[in-house]
Amino acid sequence: MNYTPGVFRIIDNLQRFGEDIQHDELKYHTKRVLVCKEFTFDAAHHLHAYEGKCKNLHGHTYKAVFGISGVPNDIGITVDFGEIKDIWKDRIEPYLDHRYLNETLPKMNTTAENMVVWLFEQMEQALQGSIHLNHEDIPHSNVIRTEFVRLYETPTSYAESRREWMLSE
Repeated sequence: MNYTPGVFRIIDNLQRFGEDIQHDELKYHTKRVLVCKEFTFDAAHHLHAYEGKCKNLHGHTYKAVFGISGVPNDIGITVDFGEIKDIWKDRIEPYLDHRYLNETLPKMNTTAENMVVWLFEQMEQALQGSIHLNHEDIPHSNVIRTEFVRLYETPTSYAESRREWMLSE
């Protein structure tokens, strides 16, 4: 049966790998694409050398958004969302969630501007060190890489770090 836009129907046959679609048909293109994953964490901090409310100990529910790019592999996946989540859970979140950031992060003023660069560095190091994501036989243009990190301190206020800024400085 052919697909008709706007018409609801229950499928007649579930597509079967190896019969209805072949392995060489799984990858649709060879273009670099961006995939994004968001995480939230709750943390406390205070700012040094700052005259305002944020000089006092206080907390936020932060949201971190990671933009990661690459060329999809032979089955059409750029990077598995589960691998991004594993990096977050194993290498980044333990320093952030329900923590006093002035204590768990490197010595810095724990501004969103400083923290977003730290987040970028952590994700980039993890991606480049992952045996699942960065194979030596993949051409340089296909390497999985961090393109941006956006850190929301409140729902309407965020700082962002971008690959081109990180590499040009």
